[in-house]
Amino acid sequence: MVHTGGCHCGTVRYEFDDGERRTALCHCSDCRKSAGAPMVGWTAIPSDAFRIVTGEPVTFNSSGASYRSFCGTCGTGLWFVNEEMLPGIIDVQTATLDDPGAFAPRAHVQIAERIGWMATAHELPMFERFPGM
Repeated sequence: MVHTGGCHCGTVRYEFDDGERRTALCHCSDCRKSAGAPMVGWTAIPSDAFRIVTGEPVTFNSSGASYRSFCGTCGTGLWFVNEEMLPGIIDVQTATLDDPGAFAPRAHVQIAERIGWMATAHELPMFERFPGM
């Protein structure tokens, strides 16, 4: 099975072969800053299973050996590579997959840097849509 995904505007599309993968929610400050979100879901796959199908992403060296690729048109963050820390791995942002529900996270990582209120975010009121709608 081949899994597919891409950016918000459709300029960059990627795919990877089914196989070994790990999915986690990362709370590090680098992920938070790059995504503008309190945490980021990542699915780690072997880099030799990954292919860019269309488009040409922009890549930014976010810290040391860490490289983040994103769409230069719409800005969607797409994947992360750090050959020193994760050799042979591409971390795809799970929410950019066409079927992100098939990649449930199995762990929270980097919680040493987690925003304090994220520890109890699951206790907040929940609404199907916006409140009052």
